[in-house]
Amino acid sequence: MSFDVKKVRRDVPQLEVLVREKPWIYLDNGATTLKPRAVIDRVAAYYTNENSNVHRGAHFMAESGTVSYEAARKKVANFLGETDPHKIVFTRGTTESINLIASGLSQSFKPGDEVIVSEMEHHSNIVPWQIVCERTGATLKAVRITDRGEIDLEHLRKLLSAKTKVVAFTSCSNVLGTITDVPAIVKLAKSVGATTVVDAAQSVTAHPMRVLEWDADFVVFSGHKLFAEFGIGALWAAGDWLERLPPYQGGGSMIQTVSFAETTWADAPQKFEAGTPNVGGALGLKASIEWFESHGVSEAIAHAKSLASATRQKLSAIEGVRVYGEAPNKTSIVSFNLDGVHASDVGSILDQQGIAIRTGHHCCQPLMQRLGVTATARASFSIYNTEMEVEALVAGVRKAKEILT
Repeated sequence: MSFDVKKVRRDVPQLEVLVREKPWIYLDNGATTLKPRAVIDRVAAYYTNENSNVHRGAHFMAESGTVSYEAARKKVANFLGETDPHKIVFTRGTTESINLIASGLSQSFKPGDEVIVSEMEHHSNIVPWQIVCERTGATLKAVRITDRGEIDLEHLRKLLSAKTKVVAFTSCSNVLGTITDVPAIVKLAKSVGATTVVDAAQSVTAHPMRVLEWDADFVVFSGHKLFAEFGIGALWAAGDWLERLPPYQGGGSMIQTVSFAETTWADAPQKFEAGTPNVGGALGLKASIEWFESHGVSEAIAHAKSLASATRQKLSAIEGVRVYGEAPNKTSIVSFNLDGVHASDVGSILDQQGIAIRTGHHCCQPLMQRLGVTATARASFSIYNTEMEVEALVAGVRKAKEILT
């Protein structure tokens, strides 16, 4: 399938917005992606014509909504390379998914047990583990990253032991763009019997998802990174993990029977979906995946990566600009700084030109410490970005350099 970026752009209404009387150049896709008309229309259609609760009504709309909701679950499973939709739990996103897993796994933690994360984790894959370690007496350890920006497998080998209960790590850095060697890390973790949790928030648009080939225990992601709306995400669990984990929340829908003497749980995945679910969000997520696939996943990913690669090359040629991360396997994220200038000032100059990037620590303060900075400027590309926008960004950075140095 040939990739047509003009066709993609026609599908995304927000790209028609003017910012400061200039065509808007959106390069903050690592934070969230823009929403195509297909997603907007699907969510609007649900609330306009189909609104109902699921799994509990006897009327037509409730039954229809349940069918649509479960069809969304099946679509997510297929997108991840899974054949069994019952391996998918709908959550609010990556953060809730990791908290759910950490809460469940920690019930068997004891003092002296260890959890390993990496130096380049998002706070969402650090703080939940800190909380459960503090509560249980377990210890949180961090595996170093190399100077190229990759997880240091030799250091991981040294940290692993019989005490290691969990290894939780990102499959793609939201700052450096590094795509990690998930199968290699999982293999090492399993050599000591550790459970593996993969944060795939940035991976869902970085490479085709094949969770079974990763051989991890859990994989999580957020829908808003995949052109869907906020407040919807998914957790995939291997084997019988969903049967083994205790419920994360209690309430309606996740029960089989309730009495004051005892409550029994519904089968997974419903056991983990207490209360009224985000039905519209699930249907929007299904629509976002269908839209992404309609443009050719591999081709779309290659397009975004090529833009990022060109950006790294062009920014590196500007004297005084430092681009972070030298791993050979990278996605469409480019983090950089201008010598002697705070990243937020660079972002402000670019914003004046209608160019949207991210500045700050990107919810990765330990990584910033490792890099020896307080913040970076980050441009992150998606399937609707263009070569012209790369040129505009580079010109904008040159202008920032002229003004600020």
